[in-house]
Amino acid sequence: MSGVAHIPYILLRIPSNFRCGTLCPNTPPRDDGSLAINLGMFGLRSTASILDLVDDWTIFGSDRVGHGCSFELSVTISKMADRYEHQAPEKLQGKYQAMVVYCILGIGSLVSWNSMLSIADYYYKVFPHYHPSRVLTLVYQPFALGTIVILAYHESKISTRKRNLIGYILYTISTFSLIVLDLATKGRGGIGPYIGLCAVVASFGLVDATVQGGMIGDLSLMCPELVQSFMGGLAVAGALTSALRLITKAAFEKTNDGLRKGAMMFLAISTFIDLLCVMLYTYVLPKLPIVKYYRRKAASEGSKTVSADLAAAGIQNQSGLTDDDSKNQRLSKKELLIQNIDYAVNLFLIYVCTLSIFPGFLYENTGHHGLGAWYALVLVAMYNFWDLVGRYTPLVKWLKIENRKVITSAVLSRYLLIPAFYFTAKYGDQGWMIMLVSVLGLTNGHLTVCIMTIAPKGYKGPEQNALGNLLVIFLLGGIFAGVALDWLWLIGKKNAF
Repeated sequence: MSGVAHIPYILLRIPSNFRCGTLCPNTPPRDDGSLAINLGMFGLRSTASILDLVDDWTIFGSDRVGHGCSFELSVTISKMADRYEHQAPEKLQGKYQAMVVYCILGIGSLVSWNSMLSIADYYYKVFPHYHPSRVLTLVYQPFALGTIVILAYHESKISTRKRNLIGYILYTISTFSLIVLDLATKGRGGIGPYIGLCAVVASFGLVDATVQGGMIGDLSLMCPELVQSFMGGLAVAGALTSALRLITKAAFEKTNDGLRKGAMMFLAISTFIDLLCVMLYTYVLPKLPIVKYYRRKAASEGSKTVSADLAAAGIQNQSGLTDDDSKNQRLSKKELLIQNIDYAVNLFLIYVCTLSIFPGFLYENTGHHGLGAWYALVLVAMYNFWDLVGRYTPLVKWLKIENRKVITSAVLSRYLLIPAFYFTAKYGDQGWMIMLVSVLGLTNGHLTVCIMTIAPKGYKGPEQNALGNLLVIFLLGGIFAGVALDWLWLIGKKNAF
C-alpha cells in the first residue's frame, strides 16, 4: 500500500492471527467478534506509523487513514472486546463513589412524587371527595409523557448537564411550594386549594420526564452498575418515604393536627434531598474519574450532549473528535426503536400492570381489615420495599435475566396478578394481600433493571443516549396507561364518583 498512515495510537501487541479489517470510523463491535478501537478517545496527541504493526490492510475507497479515524481489527478471541469495554473502567478510581452519588440522585428524582403518594392519607382527609391518589396520578402522567416525547425528539441537541440541573432545581422549588400552599390555606380543603395542588403535581410530571430521561440517557453511556445504582435509587425513594410515613404517623397520630404535621415534616425532608442532589450533580459527579472516562468516551464517539459535563470537569472537548461528520454517523431513532422494540414494549407492559394496581387500588379497593387506617400505608410500604429489593437482585448473576424471550414471558405472566388482586380483595385476608403486593413490587423492580442495563449494550454513545430516552418514553407511557386503567376498579362500586 502506498503512502504513510499516521494516527493517534496506544501501543498494542498484535498477535499474528489478527488481520486488519475495514477502516471505518467508530463502527460498533460486529457479530463476528470485530473490535473497533478508537485511539482518539485516549486524548493522545502523538502520532506514529501503524503500517508495520499488521499483516495486511484492506481499505475501501481510500489508501490513507485520516487523522483521528478509527481502525478495526478482526479479533478471533472475543474476550478482548470485553476487556476493552469492561475492565478498563474498573481500574479507575471513583466507581463506588459514583454508585453512591447516582443512588442519591435516583432518590432525589422520585422522592417528591413518592412523598405525595405516601401522604395520600392526609390528602384523603383534606379532600375526601376528590380521589386524591387517582386524580393526582392522572394529572401527573400526561405532563410527564408529553415532556419526555418532546425532549427525546431533541435529545441530541440538549445539554445533559443543563437538562438535569434544571430538573433538580425545579424539583426543589416544586416540593417547597407544597409546604407554602398548605401553610397559605392553613390545611383547609375545597376546590381552590385542590386546583393549586394539581398544578404543583403537574410540574412534578414535567420535571420527572426532564430528569429521568436525562439521567437514564446519560447513564446508558456508562457501565451497568451505575445504571443499576440510579434505578435502585428510584426504589430507595419509595422505601424511604414509606418508612418515614409510618414513623411520622406513629409519632404524630395522637397529637392535635398530627396528620398535617407529619406531612409537612415529610415534604421538608424531600425538599432537602432535592437540594442535596443539585449540589452533588453540580460539584461532585463531574469530577469522578469513572464518570469522566465514560463521558470522554462518548464524546469521542460523536456525542455532543456531554460537552458541558466535560467542561465542568475541566476537560475541553476536542473538536476534532466530535465535529467530524463521519464520527457523527449513528443509527436513527427509528432504527434504534425497531432493534429494541421488545424491550420498549415490555417496559410499557410492566408499568401498565403495576400502575393499574398501585397506588389507587391499594388505597380504595382493599376493604377494611384489622390494621385499620394503617392498612393502606403498610401495603404501599411493602410494595416499595420489595421494589427496592427487586432492583438489586440483578446484581446476583444467576438471577439476572438476559434472554429476551424469557423477559417477555416474565412480563406477560405478571398480568395474572390482576385477577389475583381482585379475588383476594373480595375473599382473602390481609396476609394474602401483603404477599401479592410484595410479588408486584419485586417483579417490577427486577424486570425494569434487567431491561435498562441490557438494552444499551453494543451501541455508540449518541445511540445509547437516544435509546435511553426512548425507553423512558415507553416507561412513562405505561405508567400513564396504567393510571387510566386503574379507574376501572371503581366500576360497580357504590358512591365511587
